[in-house]
Amino acid sequence: MKDINIVIDAGTTWSKIIEKTSSNLMKDFSHCLIKNENWLKYYILPSSQLKNINFKFSKATGHMSLSMLNSKEDYENEVIALIKGFRNRIKEDAVILDMGSRDSKWAKFKNEKFKDLDWNSSCSSSTGATVEMLLKFYNINVSELSFQKEKYTITCGIFGLEKIMDDIAKGNEAKTAISKFVHGIAYNAWQFAKKPEKLYLSGGFCENQCFIDSLSNYCEVVPLGRFLLCEGIMN
Repeated sequence: MKDINIVIDAGTTWSKIIEKTSSNLMKDFSHCLIKNENWLKYYILPSSQLKNINFKFSKATGHMSLSMLNSKEDYENEVIALIKGFRNRIKEDAVILDMGSRDSKWAKFKNEKFKDLDWNSSCSSSTGATVEMLLKFYNINVSELSFQKEKYTITCGIFGLEKIMDDIAKGNEAKTAISKFVHGIAYNAWQFAKKPEKLYLSGGFCENQCFIDSLSNYCEVVPLGRFLLCEGIMN
C-alpha cells in the first residue's frame, strides 16, 4: 500500500494540508502551520501560493488539486472525501454539511448507512468568498459579526451584495448588514440540507461564529473544523 505522507484539500481560495511530522515537505510554509498533534501537522494557506510548492502530494481533493498530483488515480472526489472523513470521526446517524467558498455539499446517514447527498455549485456559489471579500473591503474582522434576527432572503452572492449596499446607503453599519447576509446564507444552507434537527458542519464557516449562531437558530450545530476532507483522504 502506498505510504500517504501529505494530502491536500485545494479549494478555490484556501488550501488545507495535513502532513506526517516525519515528512517535512512543508518546511518553507511553516508560517501557515495551524497545529501540530498526533504526529500530524495541519496547514492552511491561500491557494494562490500553490504555485510555489515544488513537490507532489500523496493524495488530493478539491477544485485546484489535480495539478498537484503525480497521477490522477491519487485524486479523491470531494463528496467521497467528506463522507470518509466524517465517518472516521462520527458514527451516529446524522447530516454533515461542508460549506466552502464556491460550493456546498452534504451527506446523510441513517441506520448506520449512507442515505442521501447533494452538491450545490450554482446558487450557493461564492458565498464564502463573497463574505471574505466584503470583510476585506469594509475592513471588518469576522469576529465583529453578530447574529441578527433579520436576514436577507438571497439566492446568490450578487443579490446579497445589492442588499448590503442598500442597507449601508440607508445609514446602517456594514458589519450589521454583512451579518444579515450571513444569516441568509445559514438559512439557505439549512434548507439545502433538507432542514435537519442536527447538523455537523465542515469548512471555513466553522470559524465564523455569526454563521454558526445564525444556523443554530434553526437546528443544533456541531462544527468539525476545516480539515475533514483531508482526514478522509489521509485515512
